[in-house]
Amino acid sequence: MSSDAMAIPRLSMFSQEQCETVHRASLEILRRTGVRIYHPEALELLRQTDAIITDDSLVKLPPGLVEWALRQAPSRVSLCRRGSSDLAAPLEGRSVNFGTGSDCPNYLDPRSGERRPFTMADVTACVHVVDALPQLDFCMSMGIPSDLGRANAYRQQFALLLEHTTKPVVFVCDDSADCEAIAAMAAAVAGGMEQLRLNPTLLLYSEPSTPLKHTETATDKLLYMAEQALPIVHSPAPMMGGTAPVTLAGGLTLGNAEILSSLVMHQLKRPGAPFVYGSGLHHMDMKTTISVYGAPEFQLARVAVAEIGRFYGLPTWGYAGHSDSCAMDEQAAADAAFSVLVALLAGNNLVHDVGYLEAGLTTSPEMIVFTAEMISMMRTFQTGVSLDAESLALEAIHQAGPGGDFLTSRHTLKHFRELWQPALLDRRRAADWVADGSKRLGQRLREKTIEIIETHKPEPLSGSVRDEITYILKAG
Repeated sequence: MSSDAMAIPRLSMFSQEQCETVHRASLEILRRTGVRIYHPEALELLRQTDAIITDDSLVKLPPGLVEWALRQAPSRVSLCRRGSSDLAAPLEGRSVNFGTGSDCPNYLDPRSGERRPFTMADVTACVHVVDALPQLDFCMSMGIPSDLGRANAYRQQFALLLEHTTKPVVFVCDDSADCEAIAAMAAAVAGGMEQLRLNPTLLLYSEPSTPLKHTETATDKLLYMAEQALPIVHSPAPMMGGTAPVTLAGGLTLGNAEILSSLVMHQLKRPGAPFVYGSGLHHMDMKTTISVYGAPEFQLARVAVAEIGRFYGLPTWGYAGHSDSCAMDEQAAADAAFSVLVALLAGNNLVHDVGYLEAGLTTSPEMIVFTAEMISMMRTFQTGVSLDAESLALEAIHQAGPGGDFLTSRHTLKHFRELWQPALLDRRRAADWVADGSKRLGQRLREKTIEIIETHKPEPLSGSVRDEITYILKAG
């Protein structure tokens, strides 16, 4: 079907000229103000360019160096399913892929409704939910298990995710040693590091420090992933009114400067290494001092980040399925629906934080399941309307004629299954709903979530791969 035959709803905010305005402003920050870099190797890489380094760590980047780095980075990153070359999450253009968030201390138990510290069993339950839902394309760790202990915690988390889902994993870690161990585990499943580079099943989420600082630890991770040609999103988290200007344009421009300076170091280490453009631009609620997720400004920031990343030709990082609410309630549902629709219309490529409550302190598997329903609904909306001859249905209209009907039409029989059907939302009339127990959405959601946790069986790893992962964990 030709593209002219499809009418697709899209959300845009910046013109090409307005993107240029943000770009030039960020270049001015990097030229005039500069960034602090506390990593010896990164500084040495920069000394071999025309960057200006003063006071041991203050680096001022000329525009030409930034634009060189932008030309090196690839426009597409392909995340694959565990142990295969099957594409799971194409990061390019306006392709949107959804997944969960990472490292919440608290778990909202769907059985008891209790909010409590995460355990290993809870993380496993959440991973099973992600693995079971076709609307989710990748997985993050979701919780910090309180019963895990501190030694090599992120490596053990990653091993747990590898065992319980075949979907790509976006991981976090403490340092480059963690990166190396985690990459080794993923390589063991992929059939070697070269196969992992060709068919990446993992992506590192890490951060510089706003405003305009690159710590040794964060930069070490950035350079390790570049050296290995494995994908990374090195996403700053400017908080408007706290660590960034209170205006959205100011926070966007500051975060963009931090991303661009990260990209320069990344591409100096290995030109062409895969890099995802992301900025966790939030604002501080001056009443509560929290970093707000459920706000129109946060969604405006998501559109802005998607547009600047696409302006650079880079894959983009996004957010959806999250809320400031402390419960899986009406507020959480409204936030999830709004954020999913914005992500799809804006075209963010790698959209995380599905399941976040309490502004990222609590993960709710019910929120994950509910958001999956919203993703399914909103994807149908975002698909748009076909205007080809078959969809215009002139022949079917002619056959029905004035006063006719389309219930028995061959055209209806051919196409009615294309209309979206809910899995959780209930369209029945009151009599049938009452006869079936008068279950409200919250009750149906809880039952569905518990059913997935108790019945889903992920595809297991082979015994030899599990042994190699165990060896890597013990060696660390």
